[in-house]
Amino acid sequence: MTPKKFAYFAPASLKEAIQLLRVNEDAKVLAGGQSLIALMKLRLAAPAALVDITKTGDLLSYIREGKGHLEVGALTTHDTLERSKIINKKFPILSDAASKIGDQQIRNRGTIGGSCCHADPAADLPTALTALEPEFVVRGVKGKRVIPQSKFFVDTFTTSIAKDEILTEIQIPHTPPKSGSAYIKHSRREGDFAIVGVGAVVTVGPKKVCRDVRVSLGAVASTPIRAKSAERHLKGKTLDEGNIAEAAERANEEADPPSDMHGSRQYRLDMIKVFARRALNLALSRAR
Repeated sequence: MTPKKFAYFAPASLKEAIQLLRVNEDAKVLAGGQSLIALMKLRLAAPAALVDITKTGDLLSYIREGKGHLEVGALTTHDTLERSKIINKKFPILSDAASKIGDQQIRNRGTIGGSCCHADPAADLPTALTALEPEFVVRGVKGKRVIPQSKFFVDTFTTSIAKDEILTEIQIPHTPPKSGSAYIKHSRREGDFAIVGVGAVVTVGPKKVCRDVRVSLGAVASTPIRAKSAERHLKGKTLDEGNIAEAAERANEEADPPSDMHGSRQYRLDMIKVFARRALNLALSRAR
């Protein structure tokens, strides 16, 4: 199928892009287009206009150190995340997630900002980011504002970004020493959307005691969620196989997965336990 007719704008600056969103009521931002264009071809989305922000790529594609956090531009591609030395060293959970997205062609074009704004609950990067507790920097007609991760994802395909705002940057807080992170997903085929996706960040104290832990789940609710019960079980305990296994058993308590062609609700609940255990063990092995 082909999309319905739409107007196309390619602004040269972020300011111009914001103004175009303001005056075009039913406009959508186009970044890598790996999700939006597919929906438009199926006529599941039919925006009256596209505002292509890739011409501002030099302004929005970067990975750099900030004050207490890492700054990632919204137009940074999945391939860049996967191959970045600083991401692999400090946040391997993101390189794990980026490497699992689609195929190489999709990773060459798709962007971290586009994936977050699309807000598919089964997408890899939003799930991985949920375990890192980042902040999302958006700019609009009224200026700049910063949205915490806990308030960014609102519902399936819905974020808290206003119609005339554009996501420009994701700020990821640095983890303490002796921290490790990992993302693992279960899918029918390599590159498919997750049936279950699990992210884990672990900080280890003396005698292998868990100082902090965050476990995120994807494809099991209307947004990425945290496995709070599993986290509470591990904090303050020795990170041995028994405690990790018990935490994994509790990891599905906050989940509310659907049943669909890829798996039943019960199957997903069971797989959360399996992949939470694997993600926690991998994160622990990287803590240094």
